[in-house]
This record gives sequence, structure tokens and C-alpha cells, in this order.
Amino acid sequence: MSVMTGGKLKLVQAALRLITQSRSLTSLGLRELAREAGLNPNTFYRHFSSLDEFGLHVLGYIAEEMKTGVRELRRMAESSDQASRETVAFVYHYFQSNAAATTVAVRELHGPSPVLRRALEAQLDASAREMAEDIIERQLVPGVDEATIHEISHMTIRYILFRAMDYIEKPDQRERIQLETERFINRQFRGALVERVEPGEIARWVGH
Repeated sequence: MSVMTGGKLKLVQAALRLITQSRSLTSLGLRELAREAGLNPNTFYRHFSSLDEFGLHVLGYIAEEMKTGVRELRRMAESSDQASRETVAFVYHYFQSNAAATTVAVRELHGPSPVLRRALEAQLDASAREMAEDIIERQLVPGVDEATIHEISHMTIRYILFRAMDYIEKPDQRERIQLETERFINRQFRGALVERVEPGEIARWVGH
């Protein structure tokens, strides 16, 4: 998605200021949105053809900053443990600092607009694909085949989003949620390694 400027950017940022845990993206009125952005209501349709198109831009705006930061961390990581630890810390900090944006993403994933649901699914798939590509490129989990890395990445992205609202709404549990998420990721990859070991070898480990 291209970088937004001018009235388009003002409308998107206004939407994020207006959204709360009790309001959805699709509940915002055009007049309210334009007023918050400091624009004439008619300006909206100069930038967006529909509310669904506007929603797509809001979701894209939310995703871009987080994805960029996460990819930089993974590309600098020296091990899978470091990558999972630093990625989880970054993402959950982003959730905490951008609670409204995170709430939008979680809500619209199961919201009334099929266009936005499909767009969010596509964004999650893209994030999972990028995660897998970074892990493969950096050889962070040697011994795990590429198809399995893609499968685990797909599960991981959805698990993190699933825990997002708990992390935002339960500050006393944030450290535990972060640690649980790290363990979830690490166990998935270690389990994939174990799958490649012959049953007899596993029996010898257990015997020891």
C-alpha cells in the first residue's frame, strides 16, 4: 500500500482516534469522521469510493508499522529463541501502545463486512508468509522443512492476535501472556524437530 498523505491520512488517523473498545470501524459516521479530521464531509468521497475501501486503508495503515519493525528484528536475530522473544515483546508493546488499532483488527476479523474480513485474513496470511521467509532466510530453525515453517508461522500469527485483547485488557497478566506466547512458538518448532526423529531414538531419550 502506498504512503498516505493529506486528507486521506487525516481521515485514517481520525478514525483511529475515534475508535474505542465499544465502537467498531463500521460504526463511524462520515460527518463525525470528517469533523474529527478537520475536513468537509464531502472530502471523504474524494479520497475513498466506499466505507469498505476506507476500512481497507485503515487496516493497511495499522499493519504496516508493526510489520516493518517485526521484520527488522527477525532479520537481526541469531537464533530462533532470540527471534521469538524479541518479536513477541515488540508486537505486544505495539498492541499496548496502539490499543484502539489492535481492537479494530480483532473486531473486524469477525465483523459484518466480508470485504474487511477477507482483507484481514489476507494481511494475516502475508504476515505469516513473511515470518516464514525470514526464518528460512536466516536459517533460524535448521532441520525443519520449509512447508512446516510456513504452517507454524500461520498458526503463530493467529495465536498472537488471539491473545491481543487479553494483553491489552489484563495488565496484571501481560508478563505471563508474553512468556506463554514465546513458549508456544518455541514448542511448535521444537516439536517439528522431534517429528523428524525416529521413534527408536525418542524411546532412548525417554529411557535416559
